[in-house]
Amino acid sequence: MNYQEYTTLNVWQESKQLVVDVYLITTKFPATEIYGLTSQIRRCAVSIPSNIAEGCGRNHVKDSMQFFYISRGSLYELETQLYISQELNYIDNEEFTKILNQLVVCKKLLNGFINYFKTKL
Repeated sequence: MNYQEYTTLNVWQESKQLVVDVYLITTKFPATEIYGLTSQIRRCAVSIPSNIAEGCGRNHVKDSMQFFYISRGSLYELETQLYISQELNYIDNEEFTKILNQLVVCKKLLNGFINYFKTKL
């Protein structure tokens, strides 16, 4: 496959924006969470566009798909952690709605991207 221009893909751009949003939101988390939920959420978010990029750098569709599935798993993991953060009142309702909307955009794009590559198998 070898997409040299993965940075032009909407799925990568939107998931990268999700990472930026996550970092901005988690700066408001309690200091006691720096090695807990804050760190976990950030690692999880960064994994999403990173695995898309890595998948685009693979030479075979099957290899690429594995990284796209990992990216999707991280997206669902992030969603769960954001729900937990809201329940702990680390994220207010307005911020939660905004970031959840961005997450849904990423889900739709990533699922479409994966479905496209399924046709290449």
